[in-house]
This record gives sequence, C-alpha cells and structure tokens, in this order.
Amino acid sequence: MSELDQLVEGAIALDKWPLARLVRLFEDTRPGAVAEKAAAIAALEAHGAAPRAMVAGFTGTPGSGKSTLVGQLAARLAAREAAAAVAVLAIDPSSHRSGGSILGDRTRVHFPVGERRLFFRSQPSDRELGGMGRATYPVVRLLERLFDYVFVETVGIGQSEVEIERLADRVYLVLQPLGGDQVQFMKAGIMEVPHAFILNKCDVGAAARRSYHALRASIDFARPGEAAPPPIFRTSAISGEGLDDVLDDLAAHRSVRDAAGRQAR
Repeated sequence: MSELDQLVEGAIALDKWPLARLVRLFEDTRPGAVAEKAAAIAALEAHGAAPRAMVAGFTGTPGSGKSTLVGQLAARLAAREAAAAVAVLAIDPSSHRSGGSILGDRTRVHFPVGERRLFFRSQPSDRELGGMGRATYPVVRLLERLFDYVFVETVGIGQSEVEIERLADRVYLVLQPLGGDQVQFMKAGIMEVPHAFILNKCDVGAAARRSYHALRASIDFARPGEAAPPPIFRTSAISGEGLDDVLDDLAAHRSVRDAAGRQAR
C-alpha cells in the first residue's frame, strides 16, 4: 500500500494526523502540488469518498463572536446527530506588513479530546480580500469528501466582502447588538448575500432587542422583491439561546446542497 493510500484511509477514518497531512497538501499553493492534489482526489474517489458535506458559511464583522458561536454549533451538532462528522475551517487575517497570522480562532473553539467527528483547522487569509484565503476552496474540496458538514468561518469582514457566497451552500451573516442602525442595515453589499441572519450576543438584553427590531425593519429595504424575508436567529454562545434553532435551519436545508453548482461558482 502506498503512503498516499495510507493517508487517505486514515483520513477517511478521521484520524487526526493523516487528516492534517492531507489538509496541508491541499493548502500548498506551489505549482508542483497540483499533481499531488489530483492524485489525492483520485485516491479518495477510489476509496468511495465522494463529496457529501453541506458547506455552511459564517461571516460577519470582527468581534461578533463568530468563532465561539461556530464552535458551539459544531459541538452541539455532533452531540445531536450521532453519525455526523463536522469540520470547522476558520480563516484568520494575515498581516499586510509581515505576512504572518496569529491564528487565534482556535483559542475560542474547544472540542472534546479524542472526538474524531470534530475537526478544527485555522488558515491564514494570505492577505486575500473577500474574507477567505487562497487555499480555502481547495481544502473544502477535501473536507467535503470526509465530513457531513463543513463550517467555514471567514475573516471579520466589511460591507463589500462577499466571496463566501461562491463557496457555501448556505450563508449566515453574524451580527452583534449595537452594530448599526436601520440605515446601516439597508446598505447594499453583504446584507444582500446571506440566506439567514444571526444576531449573536443576545444575552445583553435591551440592546439586542433594539438591534433585532432595527434589522427586521430594514431587510425589506435591503433586499426588495424577495418573496419571503430571510430568517433572523437570536443567539448567545454563552447561554445557548437560539443555537438549536440555527441547527434546525441547517438540517432543513442540508438536502439542497449542490456540489456541481458550487464547482461552477
């Protein structure tokens, strides 16, 4: 058995070391790695690992609590679906001066030790704009063959960074209370992209209620002509409020994943 076949078999079994080795291969942007990636995909297909994951994108402003929220959602999803495996790919900003990244998202995500069905990977943005890194899509091509759900957490973004819509089957825009007024919520750009909104940190009380009603009142102006407004989930990663509602939404839309459509995008 070749070394590649051993890595592929270990990754399919969700062993962390072989999985990390394959992820590192798909993060390699050197021209010489192209043939190795193609060989890995062929080996995965030979072992029956076809694309199956629903890819959910979580994007939003810095400080909205995306990392903690995504970590809690992944852990709860694995707990409520005994056969489900979940991968989290978190993109951290790279310095435009040094090129380095802190990769600090992993400090906010805590998975049970030894749980094979949960996998976390930090990835630098490599100074790419749009919220994702240049290696994000290749790594998702790998992870979607090994997991049932892939959560992609973007860099903290602004109003015009909408690249996640080209990758994810379902996009969630994570906002925080007092993050803007009705005029802010009506502006074009990122408000036009998500399939659903998440107002996080709703444990703050009155401020969260005011932001919720401002967002609710603004959606028709930001997205005119839509037959049904996108849902708004009120969540708190601290209290657990609303997390099961987001998981219900994920489960309800898992059947509409479209790998061919994502490849075209």
